[in-house]
Amino acid sequence: MVRSIRADKIPNLLVLQYSSDWFVQNLLLVPRFFFSESVIEKRKPLGPQARRAGWVGCNILLGQIPIDGRIAIVADGAPVPAPQVRAEFARMRGLAEIPPSLRGWTLDTLNLIRRLNKAQFKLKDVYEFEDELQAAHPHNRNVRPKIRQQLQVLRDLGLLKFTSPGEYALTD
Repeated sequence: MVRSIRADKIPNLLVLQYSSDWFVQNLLLVPRFFFSESVIEKRKPLGPQARRAGWVGCNILLGQIPIDGRIAIVADGAPVPAPQVRAEFARMRGLAEIPPSLRGWTLDTLNLIRRLNKAQFKLKDVYEFEDELQAAHPHNRNVRPKIRQQLQVLRDLGLLKFTSPGEYALTD
């Protein structure tokens, strides 16, 4: 899975939830460009008695994918209008242009901004996640400049706007 992410060869993911009566309750699209290494959790190898002994699988941590990357197609049993689904996908499509090796930073930064749960925020609010980003990207020794760079990337993608020095607003 990690090799597929690095090679930018991962498919889109559809997540289906249905009722006990077999009615579709929710159907989500997770576009392929929302997958980064930080949403993949390595599992333990299969035991020696397993048919595929030693094989290592993974879990996809859907909770680590930014909410923007979980596009509803069916919500609470009702289909979402196709133009709305297409508009959400189109709004996020710019992420596909970012190379996979850099996309993880962008997605992690977007996810942290979403976790702030604020329409407007300050740079210092994002800096509070510095340790978490350092742990997720241990080879980067310049986390604060990288955060600022990623805020610019998100601005260029139209997901954020700069309102004044050190202050930002989400565009929805």
